[in-house]
Amino acid sequence: MIETDRLILRPFRDRDRDAMAEVNCDPRVGEWLGGPFGREQSDAFVDRVMAQVAADGFGFYAAEARADGRLVGMIGIRRNLTGPAPVAIELGWRLAVAAQGTGLATEGARACLDWGFANLDTDEILAWTASTNVRSQAVMRRIGMAPDPSRDFTHTGLPDGHPLRPHVVFAARRP
Repeated sequence: MIETDRLILRPFRDRDRDAMAEVNCDPRVGEWLGGPFGREQSDAFVDRVMAQVAADGFGFYAAEARADGRLVGMIGIRRNLTGPAPVAIELGWRLAVAAQGTGLATEGARACLDWGFANLDTDEILAWTASTNVRSQAVMRRIGMAPDPSRDFTHTGLPDGHPLRPHVVFAARRP
């Protein structure tokens, strides 16, 4: 668990499924994911992140607002075996539309980045997004990550010609 001034980042619980489905199934959130999830996809996502946290002791966490305990999305770091590096520690976030633009992504991502360098044996943490997702890139820059164009890639999980296929990679190196 990681705590910030406004967030508690903790493992998902089964009772988080409805709230996370609201996030994952929202077309405005799905705009950057290649489309919104269906409920089964959302539950499968929660299953995967729960299993990874259980196996590794860290991962993508439920992002809970400290003020009222509501789930506002997901923020965390995880081992990623399929990204732009053979084995990478990936920083990621996905927030409900109401939580976007409030600084919560920056706050949570910064805390996860700090936690990762304090607790994991890694010299770098990566984040990636569609080349057109300037808001996520701004979060990456605000927390001290820098573009790493040599690792930019084409997301093969999206069809040819899809506007989100070109992805940019940002890296943070151990201080």
